[in-house]
Amino acid sequence: MDIQLKRGLIEICVLSAMLKEPTYGYKLIRDVSPYMEISESTLYPILKRLNDDGSITSRTMEHNGRLRKYYQITPDGRARISEFLRDWQDVMKAYYFIEREAAHV
Repeated sequence: MDIQLKRGLIEICVLSAMLKEPTYGYKLIRDVSPYMEISESTLYPILKRLNDDGSITSRTMEHNGRLRKYYQITPDGRARISEFLRDWQDVMKAYYFIEREAAHV
């Protein structure tokens, strides 16, 4: 898979994992991993980019005597998911065309 496409898909998956409630890094990896391969070395730069562009916010809270960083999606992040879903419909049209044509070769 094209690296830029994969990166974009992982970002949308990470944002989607935050839709119901704020979450933390390890849980994000656990939630996204069944759908996209993701590691800590992939996740944390993505979280920094999403935070820098306003798609998420973060805050540190104590959990079991340790500090844990929680991430929460913003309205801009929700808009990014909506935009992705609209754009993905066009990608799927192209996919079905390619699949159909390849079946006739």
